[in-house]
Amino acid sequence: MNKIEEWDKTFPKSDKVEHKKVTFKNHFGITLVADMYIPKNVERKLPALAVSGPYGAVKEQCSGLYAQEMAERGFLTIAFDPSFTGESSGSPRYMTSYDFNVEDFQSAVDYLISLDNVDSEKVGIIGICGWGGMALQTACIDTRIKATIVSTMYDMSRVAGNGYFDEQDNEEARYNQRVNLNNQRNEDYKTGEYKLAGGVIDPLPEDVPEFLKDYHAYYKTERGYHKRSLNSNGGWVIQTNTSMMNVRLFHYSNEIRSAVMIVHGENAHSCYMGKDAYANMIKDNKYTDNKELVIVPNATHCDLYDQKDKIPFDKIEKFLKDNLK
Repeated sequence: MNKIEEWDKTFPKSDKVEHKKVTFKNHFGITLVADMYIPKNVERKLPALAVSGPYGAVKEQCSGLYAQEMAERGFLTIAFDPSFTGESSGSPRYMTSYDFNVEDFQSAVDYLISLDNVDSEKVGIIGICGWGGMALQTACIDTRIKATIVSTMYDMSRVAGNGYFDEQDNEEARYNQRVNLNNQRNEDYKTGEYKLAGGVIDPLPEDVPEFLKDYHAYYKTERGYHKRSLNSNGGWVIQTNTSMMNVRLFHYSNEIRSAVMIVHGENAHSCYMGKDAYANMIKDNKYTDNKELVIVPNATHCDLYDQKDKIPFDKIEKFLKDNLK
């Protein structure tokens, strides 16, 4: 597999950390490509973090920004491309599924724990947007993860089954969606190609909701555009969400014993998902002292992608250091 060694990120390179490309395989045999960030001039074993997201982004966008920032703060980090996307392998391209997504995070933990310069008892994960939901789902199952940061979270299973803001949470809407998805399967089988849904809409009509303007301002401008990003370009395969419609993530989230911080912007259209996920996680949970919900004043969904004056990195750092021990 060819790894792109040039710096092609949407954020500037830090002179405080070392950077290199690494690869590892998940249990499905897919090779994941990651950017590793290591604090300079540190010889002790380090706490480590695996970072991914947003849903449809690549590691050259905000997951890399988070990873580099946390490396500056003393963590060994990797930002990885999920299966079927970016530089990672997997065919057909631009597919997604919650079981693959959780396995990607778990295989990243496998890799980090194997490193000689990582303290295997101090490993955490950070998930952004839809990968925030996948990070929380991974925390439900992987006891090796001592702390999880969930930033500007989407619950992709809820969106797939209920639509945005739960506006299609009824049997008729779901039936019509199933018909459309299965008609698409017929078409894709006949053509031998998987049709893409299209990324963030461009050019942007004047009457679109504010949250689509928020996405456009990130994915379709110099601020966040990347040539390998699904959201910046052709989007996911249309039929990729089929399995998501029939599940709901976080069923056992109130059994998570490890530390979890959920971070959301006050003005984010997705904030209801983070608040609900937090409420479900702490309900009847015996381990709530290490759970925290942080609502960032005046922040939108995409502000927490890359606006370093709004992403609460100081709180994230303190939470991780308090709980990775």
